Amino acid sequence: MRTRVLLWWGVGLLVAAVLLGAAIVFGYTEPPGFDRWWNDAIAAHRADWMLSVAFALNSIGGGWIAILVVPLLLILALLLARRWRAAVFAAAAFVASALAVQILKNLFGRARPEDMIVASDYGSFPSGHTANAATIALVLYLVFPRLWTALLGAVWIVAMALSRTLLSVHWATDTLGGALVGAGVVLLLGAWLLPWVQQTSRRNTASIG
Repeated sequence: MRTRVLLWWGVGLLVAAVLLGAAIVFGYTEPPGFDRWWNDAIAAHRADWMLSVAFALNSIGGGWIAILVVPLLLILALLLARRWRAAVFAAAAFVASALAVQILKNLFGRARPEDMIVASDYGSFPSGHTANAATIALVLYLVFPRLWTALLGAVWIVAMALSRTLLSVHWATDTLGGALVGAGVVLLLGAWLLPWVQQTSRRNTASIG
């Protein structure tokens, strides 16, 4: 994927996230109608098995597991695969994504739904869990650009987004904003670092040949 394409997509997604957050927070005194409708609709269809999955994703996608365990496991897997440059790229993406999420949370300070099932930190927009899921998905796709990584990544992002609204800890637009931020950060970093990361792959291919 050409670096210019990554650059423009990365910038575009991040700008879209900022504009979405600004439109919601500064354009509405109450949550938009779609957010309220989705929150009520998904709450009305909760099942025990759905909540069990959502609680598991809540633990995996947030707190010390998301901050330390998941990134370290991915970085370790890349190091074991002798992809140390990809590991550096992944580490930078996790740090930059988390930083971008916290900046926007504090910038917009959006209130969370009142019927939250689990406790969470300050700021509803964007969803940090969904941003983290998008970060993982895009890093893996850029490092291993295969159809199966794209499909698994998309499923992971959607599942995490649904789990956040199922627990009423985020509005639906928060999860969209999180996906935009996570993906945008990785693509922007990819425009800068991916040519350097791919040098390892080219050298490995050349040595095998």
